[in-house]
Amino acid sequence: MMKSSQLLCLLALPLLAQAADMNMDMAKPQPQAELRDPNAYSDGYQKGEGPYAIQDAPMHMGDEHNFAHLLADTFEWGDGGSGAYDVKGWYGGTYDRVLLKAEGDYSHSRLQDARTELLWDHAISPFWNTQLGVRSDNGEGPARQWLAFGVEGLAPYWFDLEVTAYLGDNGRSALRFESEYELLLTQRLILQPKAELNIYGKSDPERGIGSGFSDASLGLRLRYEITRQFAPYVGVQYSRKLGNTADLARHEGEDPGETQWLAGVRFWF
Repeated sequence: MMKSSQLLCLLALPLLAQAADMNMDMAKPQPQAELRDPNAYSDGYQKGEGPYAIQDAPMHMGDEHNFAHLLADTFEWGDGGSGAYDVKGWYGGTYDRVLLKAEGDYSHSRLQDARTELLWDHAISPFWNTQLGVRSDNGEGPARQWLAFGVEGLAPYWFDLEVTAYLGDNGRSALRFESEYELLLTQRLILQPKAELNIYGKSDPERGIGSGFSDASLGLRLRYEITRQFAPYVGVQYSRKLGNTADLARHEGEDPGETQWLAGVRFWF
């Protein structure tokens, strides 16, 4: 009788022969692969061709399209019949946009102070834009017109920062700082501190503005995002007039400092 070891060898001989043939085939030089046809995955259509193509139209990238955006960061009412708004809207692409800023305060349905800016917004880095344009001040007192130049972006530690310089007629100049931060307590509950400071190079008594550090404000708002586009909020804000501006306010019998409790809504589309 044939031993089991001999039987295993006989069964393994065909497998060994097949493996040897495969090694010989792999050792043979392979013919050079044909160059891939660029039209193999486009059904033969070239650039500017096809059932949905516009003839002789240049190729467009995704960042070349124009979009529009409107954000009402604050639209609020305070105690004592006062309120405020801060609205931004832009139209344009990734690198260049037309930007409109409107911010103001009102009391008992009467506009107290308003600042409107029309700017060209240009991206200089992934997180920073330069802005160039005009500003108009309205409300109580005569209207003022300014040239505006500034930068806006995301500072380290995720602080939104705006710094804008202004030049007006009769040698007027101004500098404005604004910063805010969003602290996510939950995915929908957000705490937003916000600070603003204004500096003027020349007194403007007709508008109640003194030279130097003019006014500053510090606010804290807590909002709940029912949707990402719509969020009611409550908050508190302390505003104070400084230096020569505070002296002008005292001369008119006004308190240079004020604390307000706020309720409002933030929305965008």
